[in-house]
Amino acid sequence: MLGFTEGMFLVLTVTEFILGNLVNGFIVSVNGSHWFKSKKISLSDFIITSLALFRIFLLWIIFTDSLIIVFSYHTHDSGIRMQLIDVFWTFTNHFSIWLISCLSVFYCLKIATFSHPSFLWLKWRASRVVVGMLWGALVLSCVCTMSLMNEFKIYSALTGSRDTQNMTEYIRLKRREYNLMHVLGNLWKIPSLIVSLIAYFLLLLSLGKHTQQMQQYSVGSRDQSAEAHRRAMRIIFSFLLFFLLYFLSFVILSSSRFLPETKIARIIGVIITMSYLVGDSLILILGNNKLKQTFVAMLPCECGHPKPGSKRFFAS
Repeated sequence: MLGFTEGMFLVLTVTEFILGNLVNGFIVSVNGSHWFKSKKISLSDFIITSLALFRIFLLWIIFTDSLIIVFSYHTHDSGIRMQLIDVFWTFTNHFSIWLISCLSVFYCLKIATFSHPSFLWLKWRASRVVVGMLWGALVLSCVCTMSLMNEFKIYSALTGSRDTQNMTEYIRLKRREYNLMHVLGNLWKIPSLIVSLIAYFLLLLSLGKHTQQMQQYSVGSRDQSAEAHRRAMRIIFSFLLFFLLYFLSFVILSSSRFLPETKIARIIGVIITMSYLVGDSLILILGNNKLKQTFVAMLPCECGHPKPGSKRFFAS
């Protein structure tokens, strides 16, 4: 018999799982069909499509983990099944985070305007810089996943010692080492967080300065170009908030091993993670001209069409 907490958690995860698959599936289908028809795809569309595809994989992994939390929590941290989930989760999640970082760097180099020589050098080579980041992200994701082998060895030693008498202190030390290794695994995410924060900050700074300049030389606040810049700033700020919320979920999930209410902490972390996978993908659709136009065209009403002559940032 499920309790109230488990029941609500199951309803939320099922809802977010369905919405997440619909939203990310929409991105994959639109960009995939455009790629198939035109036989070419822009770098930004490739990153967005890859990100949506990896998020679909993540949703399935998290949903499977959620079912284990609800129906078999006593086996959540044990067995080959959880090791397989850890491997798939680590690689998919780590590469997804780096895809977000690559996308933020690409937008920053394409949109932001700074006169610093280093920035101009990177801006002229934006595509090559981002492609290099993608290859580096793939390698780092593989290395991060391989680092789990050390955790599995510790867990194997911990499991084997449970059948041995007078090993209480050894088991306690091994369990502490295992939990510490699991928490330290999140350090792999710090470089991508720093890269994304720098890119978002530069974008907001550049757009903010550009908006102020346009307001000085335009009449009133209804100027379409200035409004487009303000809209872009809101989108970038939303990206940043969701991204920080995503990292908060990692902190909650990792620290859950050291909290008295471990199950509740994990439930909160899973809900935040799945909310991010849905909300951030919705922002990607709203911030991309092609995706938004296709989405609006699917609506039964004509509301939400962009005004003639209005600009959109993050267009393909």
